[in-house]
Amino acid sequence: MALPAWNDPEHKAGTMVKSALWLVQVVGEGNTFTKEQVREAFPGVSQVDRRVRDLRDYGWVILTNTEDATLTAEDQRFVRAGVPVWDPVARRAAAPKKAISSKEKQAILQRDDYMCTVCGISGGEPYLDDSNQTAVLSVTRVEVILPDGSEDVMLVTQCKRCRSGQLGAPVRADEVLADIKALEPHDLRRLSRWIERGRRGSTPLERAWVAYRRLPEEAKRAVHKELDR
Repeated sequence: MALPAWNDPEHKAGTMVKSALWLVQVVGEGNTFTKEQVREAFPGVSQVDRRVRDLRDYGWVILTNTEDATLTAEDQRFVRAGVPVWDPVARRAAAPKKAISSKEKQAILQRDDYMCTVCGISGGEPYLDDSNQTAVLSVTRVEVILPDGSEDVMLVTQCKRCRSGQLGAPVRADEVLADIKALEPHDLRRLSRWIERGRRGSTPLERAWVAYRRLPEEAKRAVHKELDR
């Protein structure tokens, strides 16, 4: 695939990807660069040094003075490119997988109130559209692009159905923020209250609909019949 320009504002990629493109297009294999040059290339981007280091997990060879005695503490040498991380398919296929410990899983489940962060169903709760199937929760990794353009991998609670339905694309926190800022003032205030409470508010109409959906089919028909009178 054709390489996008590392500084193309239209290229919606995280800092790790853009720093890889910068190394290839500006520094070049075999050449050195400094931490200051990285910061100048990505002004205002937090943890940019860490994103450059993350490339090593994808087979990129970047040496410091620990591995190359000819370098100063400020210098690094870009020896060789690894996985083309600007290709989402290649990046996800090569993403390093570290086992999630039982302690980590328990902490994430508690943090998420033992609910799927996608659909909100609780563990063991039957799905509204299929009462014979109950939700099985697990902790999984999700690639996230943050509002500042940096990338991170975060742990979240998801049910088996939502996890299997994912397309593998990163979660775009930057796009979510843009959508939120575009809300009308009254909707923004309402959303802010939901965020502060940690849960969505609901209207009496919405609560009635959810309660109705939970009824057995015979009970739904009985309610519908009464409403038609």
